[in-house]
Amino acid sequence: MDRLSRIFKHRWLDEADVRRALPADALARLTAAVAASEQHHSGEIRICVEAGLPWSYLRHRRTAHDRALMMFSKLRVWDTEHNNGVLVYLLLAEHTLEIVADRGLNARASSGHWAAIIERMKPALHAGRFEEGLMAAIAAIDGTLRQGFARRPEDADHNELPDAPFVN
Repeated sequence: MDRLSRIFKHRWLDEADVRRALPADALARLTAAVAASEQHHSGEIRICVEAGLPWSYLRHRRTAHDRALMMFSKLRVWDTEHNNGVLVYLLLAEHTLEIVADRGLNARASSGHWAAIIERMKPALHAGRFEEGLMAAIAAIDGTLRQGFARRPEDADHNELPDAPFVN
């Protein structure tokens, strides 16, 4: 996509477009899915949905992955006790999903593992079925976290990050 059309696409969309793509009931179901998943492992899943990239990212030709790394930091997904937080970042303007996992989780799952999850989500995202794609991502990440970070008695009621998606 050429630079001008990319800028237009990102600046045209706003939070109202996110709310249309993921209405309140969909956000509630995503919140419940994250909360249910976190009952089985000590990991923290955080969803971030943005309509478009900020102007500074567009001006410097930054990518969705660059923004996902920034949001991983900004939302403090890196700041979990077991270094097993994972950010699921959805950029509506590009129908792009990024997964950023903390070092404790990356020690147990390769970048190829995350890429395979993203690849499986692409048909739903490209068709505009964002809730379906995010739910599938949560389920896949849940399986990875259960294998490496199964919940222990001392993890009970230890929720370090909000379960509700961050929408911007």
